Amino acid sequence: MNTVADARRFSFLLGLLLAVGVSGASASVWRTMASGKGRAIEVDTASIQRAADGKVVAISRLWLEKEIVDAHTNSSYKYIQTLMRYDCAQRSAATLRRSFLTAEEAVLRSDEMPEAIAMPVRSNTLEEKVMRELCRPAGTRGDMQKLAEDAQSAAVALRQSNEAIIKKQLDGIRAAVGKPATAGKQATVYSHTHGAGAKKEAMVPPPSGEAPRPLTWSYDGPGGPESWADVAPENLLCREGRRQSPIHVENGIAVDLEPLLFDYAPTRLSVTDTGRNIEVQSPGNSLVLMGKSYLLERVTFQRPGEISVENKTFAMSAHLEHRAFDGERLLVAVMLEIGAENPFLQQVLNYLPLEQNRPVTPEADFDLRQLLPEPRGYHTFMGSMTRPPCEEGVIWAVLQTPVTLSADQEAVFARLYPYNARPLQATHGRIIKSSRRQKTED
Repeated sequence: MNTVADARRFSFLLGLLLAVGVSGASASVWRTMASGKGRAIEVDTASIQRAADGKVVAISRLWLEKEIVDAHTNSSYKYIQTLMRYDCAQRSAATLRRSFLTAEEAVLRSDEMPEAIAMPVRSNTLEEKVMRELCRPAGTRGDMQKLAEDAQSAAVALRQSNEAIIKKQLDGIRAAVGKPATAGKQATVYSHTHGAGAKKEAMVPPPSGEAPRPLTWSYDGPGGPESWADVAPENLLCREGRRQSPIHVENGIAVDLEPLLFDYAPTRLSVTDTGRNIEVQSPGNSLVLMGKSYLLERVTFQRPGEISVENKTFAMSAHLEHRAFDGERLLVAVMLEIGAENPFLQQVLNYLPLEQNRPVTPEADFDLRQLLPEPRGYHTFMGSMTRPPCEEGVIWAVLQTPVTLSADQEAVFARLYPYNARPLQATHGRIIKSSRRQKTED
């Protein structure tokens, strides 16, 4: 077998699948590979692509016995269709793209995954059964050639379909706000004080007669929060969205909220300086809310704290970003105030990378439970991610009890990032609920 040629073919087909998306096509051949109570996973066998290094890319879809209402569209979906990349050697999987489909297989919406993260596939799950089937020895070279031809024949039709879907979504956003997508500024109700030394962004030379636009997004300068929607078309929600985060939390409805059940344990993590933040990735940790499991994808730190509560601001905040199998996000925000040294944050600072975008994975166990307060009452509302593309439909859980960090620890972070917080956004009448038994202290 020519492994170089196979690798090139695999890269080409992966790019093709990403380009045309995961919408259904006449060339699809669906086969059920795993089923359980109330759900089943089907795989489009015509989409399976294998590489010599043990990675497999395939389009699959989760069939749900009971339809679920999509928070973005207020319509119900029956399938969650995904473009997946499996690493057979590492027993992990990453979602490259995801679509939500109705019972008639019409696409409600699609989400790109620019930061696709490989997550371990747990034993005795439907996902493991699918991976086991897909990681069986590859077929003949003739089979691979046929798959390539099938993918190419469907490319034009799929691309046109996806372009129509994207146009429909953007038109819907523009119609909802009643103004062109390029008009207006991002709604801001509060602004943190900018620190010294913020990085400036380069500008893209504009066509004649147009204003220059920033090259990349940032927390200050030309690419700052008010310009995020101008950096790239996919950032439109940063300006036009109606459920944006962070917000000022006040007047929450006091109720007995379901507890956040953290399944965290000491584990080895990776620490990355992304150029905008310090990011910690933690495989294997998860939490359960209302019977639904969410895997922890990353932890990030903001200075100053992005959320304010009852007119109280915080020195920093930590965001624990989780995602469920169906793609739903759950973000737990931990507020940090000056006091005693924080052992988890200190361990992160001890292993700060010497270069940006070069992850460090120390041979030491990190205990994320050291970042969680007791008690664990929380405020909750629907919001968005606080960085572009500002996708909405995120469940926020802001822990009511803050934890501490030392003044020295804050000073170290401030040397790297004097200011990396998004300004507060308008609530637009959102409901905020708060744990009744645990109230934030004045």
